[in-house]
Amino acid sequence: MSTTTAPTIGLAIPALAQALPRVEVEIRRMATSSSLPIVNEFSGRVTAAGGKRLRSVLILAGTLAMRGAVTDKAVTAAACVEVLHAGSLVHDDLMDGATERRGVRTVNADWGPGPAVLVGDFMLARASQVALREISPFAAEQLAAAVADLVEGQVLEVLDLHNPDRTVDDALRSIALKTGALFRVGCVLAAHCADADEATATRMAEYGASFGLLFQVLDDLLDLASTRLRLGKPVGNDLRQGVYTVPLLRVMDPDLRALLTREPGDDEVAEVLARLRRGPMVEDTLAYCRALARRTVEALPVLPASETADILRELPLAYLNWATTLIA
Repeated sequence: MSTTTAPTIGLAIPALAQALPRVEVEIRRMATSSSLPIVNEFSGRVTAAGGKRLRSVLILAGTLAMRGAVTDKAVTAAACVEVLHAGSLVHDDLMDGATERRGVRTVNADWGPGPAVLVGDFMLARASQVALREISPFAAEQLAAAVADLVEGQVLEVLDLHNPDRTVDDALRSIALKTGALFRVGCVLAAHCADADEATATRMAEYGASFGLLFQVLDDLLDLASTRLRLGKPVGNDLRQGVYTVPLLRVMDPDLRALLTREPGDDEVAEVLARLRRGPMVEDTLAYCRALARRTVEALPVLPASETADILRELPLAYLNWATTLIA
């Protein structure tokens, strides 16, 4: 499996295999729907770069498991969440000063910071607009709420930059908003598109929020414990930017804290990475993530027996196992 390919569990189910290309068509339609060609050029380029599409799989599989079919609204919901996510990444790249993502030049690198803000804004707005027009007012409201959560999570992260006294709970609160919100809203929309009852929708929301935490903690671990060759992108970026994440904070000791009391340069980053890789961080984080994967599965509502329901139960551990293969 390549470093950029997430687990493909469930794609052997015809309904899911057929729906995912439809999601890509919808993403392209939304991303290139501006009246201005230059906006379409950059928005389309960002979304065409691809990604894991885990959120889409959760939405499609969730709807299929609850309703027995993948509806047109579920396909649109998946595309809306992916476009919203892509728009947030445009803003992330701008804040981080990133010049490349998934092998493609970032908007801020090619067009400048101001236009990058505008392209990201367009994508966020278009996702909510399509949800309002083609799914329901409830769906649009949920997407807008997810954007607000995402912003607040990012602000919490900014407030703790270069803070070695940041706690694990501080970091978890930030990622529950910044990352968990999009996984959560995807599962909420899956229940909505399946006309599920309130109790089922609540459990699906919990499943999505927990999956989001698992996803982000593993992503943070790989930034500290993988390599550029395995991951397909530079590692140690969080340390350079002063973002002290859950894997680091769980094993923080006085020696590490001393290295992080000031903005770390390349030498300090290299030393911290070496210390972390020699120490208990990897095993500690993987044990934490295994417990989190179990908690994610336990959050699932009772679903009719089906191969798709099995996928929802298997996917957290499958994603964990895949991420483990990328650790150096």
